[in-house]
Amino acid sequence: MILEVAMLQVKPMMTEQFEQSFKEASLIISSIKGYIDHELHHCMEDSNKYVLFVKWESLEDHTIGFRQSSEYLEWKKMLHHYYEPFPTVEHFQRII
Repeated sequence: MILEVAMLQVKPMMTEQFEQSFKEASLIISSIKGYIDHELHHCMEDSNKYVLFVKWESLEDHTIGFRQSSEYLEWKKMLHHYYEPFPTVEHFQRII
């Protein structure tokens, strides 16, 4: 299993709209082959910051299967205009 971690900085005054759009976009990502689960967390110290955790069966399920799909284009259209700056996305593998 691979854990995708994305730090999301949402533009000021757009957090409510972002959260609603993210709920809708969750249907997209959860339909992708290799998807396991995801969680979105809101930062308590910075009201415009979120962290997204997505569990994938493999790195390629995210980097190729999702990012090169037509579903990803819809995901981008729904969510990417909320971010400033664009998120940092990293992948982690469980050790212990």
